[in-house]
Amino acid sequence: MGQKINPLGFRLGTTQNHHSFWFAQPKNYSEGLQEDKKIRNCIKNYIQKNRKKGSNRKIESDPSSEVITHIEIQKEIDTIHVIIHIGFPNLLKQKGAIEELEKDLQKEVNSVNQKLNIAIEKVKEPYRQPNILAEYIAFQLKNRVSFRKAMKKAIELTKKADIKGVKIKIAGRLGGKEIARAECIKKGRLPLQTIRAKIDYCCYPIRTIYGVLGVKIWIFIEEE
Repeated sequence: MGQKINPLGFRLGTTQNHHSFWFAQPKNYSEGLQEDKKIRNCIKNYIQKNRKKGSNRKIESDPSSEVITHIEIQKEIDTIHVIIHIGFPNLLKQKGAIEELEKDLQKEVNSVNQKLNIAIEKVKEPYRQPNILAEYIAFQLKNRVSFRKAMKKAIELTKKADIKGVKIKIAGRLGGKEIARAECIKKGRLPLQTIRAKIDYCCYPIRTIYGVLGVKIWIFIEEE
């Protein structure tokens, strides 16, 4: 019987770092956790909303545009630091975008006395991030590209990044077939059983006219 675990949670505290840094009393812990979730959802909704508005500027035609890899939240007594790690921060660099995002986030924060500090950090190697590769595959499938061709092209994009292995798995009604199945493609090493292996992972749903497809991507970065 197979026993599977999330690769990120399995390595948390060793090769995988936390995305939230704050302290709270046990009775206030759930409130802080919900606040983090609201902040992350607000940022993602802001990105999606402005991408739709920017369809006239052909932002939607870029398969790798405005993909958030992860969001770090650091809380102090009177300040909340939000660091957005994004592949191509073209939309957030527009005039007034950060100020508008701060106003939306301030409504989600419970305490009025806490200030928000938003910082944008561009990812050095975008195609080393599984979220960006998943967004690229989703863009290709929505444009009726063959799923095998989209997977192979995503593997080719990883050649620009310094990685040791990658695995992509797509499950669902592939090609519009009646029976759902799973297809997988792999290149290089992928030691999932060792904690010292630094592996990045994402699970991404793709909504197509045939139904929802699930994409899972594992990237083996290095071994400590």
